[in-house]
Amino acid sequence: MFEAAELGRKVSKEDFNAREPDVHSGLLAVQRRLREADFPVIIIVSGVEGAGKGGVVSLIHKWMDARGLETNAFWDATDEELMRPRFWKFWRALPPTGRIGIMFGSWYTQPIIDRALKNIKMDKFDRELERIRHFEDMLVDDGALIVKLWFHLSKKEQLKRLKDEAKGKGGKISPLTKSFSRRYDEFASISERAIRKTDVAHSPWHIIESGNTRYRDLKVGEILLERITTRLDQPPPSSGRVTTSSPALQKIGEPSVLSAVPLDRSIDDKHYRKQLKAYQDELYQLAWKARQQRINSVAVFEGWDAAGKGGAIRRVTQAMDARLYRVISVAAPTDEEKAHHYLWRFWRHLPRAGYQTIYDRSWYGRVLVERVEGFARDIEWQRAYNEINSFEEQLVEHGMVLMKFWVHISPEEQLRRFREREQIEWKQHKITDEDWRNRERWDDYERAVTDMVIRTSTEIAPWTLVPGNDKRIARLEVLRTFCERMAAAVGQ
Repeated sequence: MFEAAELGRKVSKEDFNAREPDVHSGLLAVQRRLREADFPVIIIVSGVEGAGKGGVVSLIHKWMDARGLETNAFWDATDEELMRPRFWKFWRALPPTGRIGIMFGSWYTQPIIDRALKNIKMDKFDRELERIRHFEDMLVDDGALIVKLWFHLSKKEQLKRLKDEAKGKGGKISPLTKSFSRRYDEFASISERAIRKTDVAHSPWHIIESGNTRYRDLKVGEILLERITTRLDQPPPSSGRVTTSSPALQKIGEPSVLSAVPLDRSIDDKHYRKQLKAYQDELYQLAWKARQQRINSVAVFEGWDAAGKGGAIRRVTQAMDARLYRVISVAAPTDEEKAHHYLWRFWRHLPRAGYQTIYDRSWYGRVLVERVEGFARDIEWQRAYNEINSFEEQLVEHGMVLMKFWVHISPEEQLRRFREREQIEWKQHKITDEDWRNRERWDDYERAVTDMVIRTSTEIAPWTLVPGNDKRIARLEVLRTFCERMAAAVGQ
């Protein structure tokens, strides 16, 4: 692959000076158009050390309006990043629609370095590439334009630049170049494997020969101009990559998984209070042990309107020190959140080591309310199951404790609670017209819940279906699950 790069290609100073103004003005023009577009541009800058990647990024900033650009350099992971899954730092850096994000290093850097230095085996390296491929697929499916630039430099040219710098000639060479040059062949082989496995039609690699600086710079400008212009002029169908969607599993008239939830369970107040105290005392100790062992956890609460999610969450938080947790109440997305992939707002709230995040409603809105109410197109919610499973897999692989609760009640119990809320003054704020509208679509939501549970209740991230007709039973079931899962995590 690298042998086929345009080795030896050069651009004279005169030719560069003649062509550069058109590239410069063209990029400014497409950037102005991009501001009104409904997609972001992600530029991946990777390649051989010493190829001048830093100079290219500086030139892009010179050619374009820096107010619409953001460059993120991913060096050694910070303590803040190490406390969360590896892709957390990349999700945080993703640009919103209408803007350009330059990923200097990106998600390719560490796996390539680890494999070239033999810190990981080939099968793990290939799994990392598969995850990268899936990540990029998700972004493209959501409408993003990804431009991947690989800057190639021959072994001979790299050594020449190192010698020139030692003699005080040429530009400055980073310490990484000196370190990695001794393993040029290993890095070249691993890099070629990475490119081959992630070079696809909707996010292809552009290999740029970097022996001649003027040729390299013009090539980058022309690629960016062509890719962004093409996307602006010819948007893909449905504003995203065309993928094969999976149909709903739950058919009209078939029993749902919720039919097996034992809604007739109940408990008297005396035994409830005794068990409540026991579970809360245990959870208090477990939360501090998790803090000491730097184990973070995420809990997701979903369920019917008036099912008692809020009450269950309060019994959990009452048991823990307020410094150890954060509750995220998920409502309709803000304009900032709409400008990103729907998972972006959930990635950004993941807890650091030793802490907990509780989501009152969550990323499952994509396959529940957004599906039923038509806020997401069929292809969007149908592919979300796989996206969610991948997201949760990364949380668990990092060592997070992940708990998912669906609080279930019967239609009759929901109606009773709705009417009670209307009659009790201090509960009236809890009932809205939207709650009544959702109730009218109970069957549609039940089918969506069944599909959700079947497709996303995995071995590493199972759903806990909580019987909620008796609120006390629901609260105890949630607390019991919290204690069991956290006790297992801390080795108790």
